[in-house]
Amino acid sequence: MKQTVLLLGSNIDNRLNLLASASSLIIAQIGPLVAASSIYESDPWGYDSKNSFLNQAVLIKTNFSPEKVLETCLSIEAKLGRTRLKNKTYADRNIDIDVLLYEELIICTDNLEIPHPRMHQRRFCMEPLAEIAPNWVVPTFQKTTSQVLALCSDPSKISTLNA
Repeated sequence: MKQTVLLLGSNIDNRLNLLASASSLIIAQIGPLVAASSIYESDPWGYDSKNSFLNQAVLIKTNFSPEKVLETCLSIEAKLGRTRLKNKTYADRNIDIDVLLYEELIICTDNLEIPHPRMHQRRFCMEPLAEIAPNWVVPTFQKTTSQVLALCSDPSKISTLNA
């Protein structure tokens, strides 16, 4: 089985319930859970909204290809009521599932980029990732997730949900 890390996010509706539902569907449809980060809360990144985000990283084992993982994640988002905008701008969303890493692969296609191309710029992504996979080497940087987090220049404040 291969390992992949996904980042779950939600900033509208019942955020905690949506993260839990997404996790359950991922485990049922993609593969078993190896680790899950704490749930982090942060302001939206890249746009203004009064709704803060909850994010959680999950490490999964899977027999699926990276493309099949992405396809299944998009299907889970749709099942949970996500409607993607055609113009690809940032907006509030009830659920978002990003493929951050898949083994040590580097993939760059029209539909899929692994490692996620902006993860190193986003504290809300790097903190949960480094929590569950601190020594995973990000192949595009040849640094561990902990090292990439230490270099992250995102000034955003994030906190664990119950901190």
